[in-house]
Amino acid sequence: MAATLQLAFINFSANAYIIVEGKRNADRFFIIRSGKVRLSKEVTIVADETGDTLGPGDFFGVVSTMAGHSHIETAQALTDVTLISVMKDQFSQLIQNNAPVAMKIILQFSKRMRYLDEALTRITLKNIAAEDPSHIYHVAEYYAKQNKFSQAYYAYQKYVKFCPQDGNVKTAVDRMQKIAPYVKEPQKDFPPGEMTRNFSKDQIVFCEGEPGNELFIIQKGSVKIIKITENNEILLAVLKAGDIFGEMALLESKPRAAGAVAYEDCQLMAVNRANFQHMISTQPQLIARLTTLLSERIWLIYRQLANTQLNDPLGRMYDMLQIQLDKKKIDVAAITNYSFDFGLKELINMVGFSQGEGMIVGRKLMENKSFQILSDKLFVKDIKEIAKQNSYFRKMQQLEKTRLGNKTIK
Repeated sequence: MAATLQLAFINFSANAYIIVEGKRNADRFFIIRSGKVRLSKEVTIVADETGDTLGPGDFFGVVSTMAGHSHIETAQALTDVTLISVMKDQFSQLIQNNAPVAMKIILQFSKRMRYLDEALTRITLKNIAAEDPSHIYHVAEYYAKQNKFSQAYYAYQKYVKFCPQDGNVKTAVDRMQKIAPYVKEPQKDFPPGEMTRNFSKDQIVFCEGEPGNELFIIQKGSVKIIKITENNEILLAVLKAGDIFGEMALLESKPRAAGAVAYEDCQLMAVNRANFQHMISTQPQLIARLTTLLSERIWLIYRQLANTQLNDPLGRMYDMLQIQLDKKKIDVAAITNYSFDFGLKELINMVGFSQGEGMIVGRKLMENKSFQILSDKLFVKDIKEIAKQNSYFRKMQQLEKTRLGNKTIK
């Protein structure tokens, strides 16, 4: 028999601080039992759709706790409050005993994730493609121009299927006929009930803009998450065994916000809505893993949004490298050098520079003798150099901000 879940109740007086932004080692989150709590951030980059005042039944601190990172917000009691304290290692048992709590957290996180992702894309990629099936045509065109005919054929096929009345359908059909002889490995459509799915390297799992009602769990291999915009492929992430992706389309019934492509031969488990509802009560560890994954993504996007507020382009590059180290929880004290799993071009895309501007800044970065390009990947000989440079540029920005503030006062 499972042990009884014992949760602590904690009281705070009005105006008391509960959690503080930047504090490390978050080990618990809170559910409000009574009273009101206000959330705030040191830098407000985009308006938060969840609002800044929370009441009974709402929760806070989940992102930092489940992701294992520092707090990304400050919580202050507006009134006397009673909170339910949930330790990280109690989460699986909490959702096993209370499925509605799990669904509330996951659904709110999914909406928050999509909202923040759209905000980041608008800032960094400038021209964001609308999340609708018609964008699949532009994905197909991109692959066709790259002579990636198997991927182009798949995208044209999906475009014709989901946009039969769109203006480019005839062109898409004509191009499918022309490239069909060059398609080396036609991709089959999997039956909805087939949970185990195998993909060869470079095969498309799903396109950006494609409707979807499944999430995927990587069992073997790896998958890259990408966006196609302005004839460029933007690498968002490389996911490996145990990672989950595609959850937002399943939870919100909206088109895919990004594309997924097999980075190497891989085996995936597909989970549809019916299976997902069943898993909430029968496989709490999996739901805890999904919550952790969403928490990590939300934490990362907040950090990336903060990166956009740095004025010095080179400083933004160092800060983005620091974000990638923090994301993977790299112990700087334990290692001397480090090889990133991306190159300079991908770093430029992450920061949101045009290739022209990015290469100028990239050359400045490579003037630092601690950096090299090895096998098209960025390599740093002294990992502490990243934190050192990041701290310097942040300090310079703070001094400039203080100087301008004093000038305004005068």
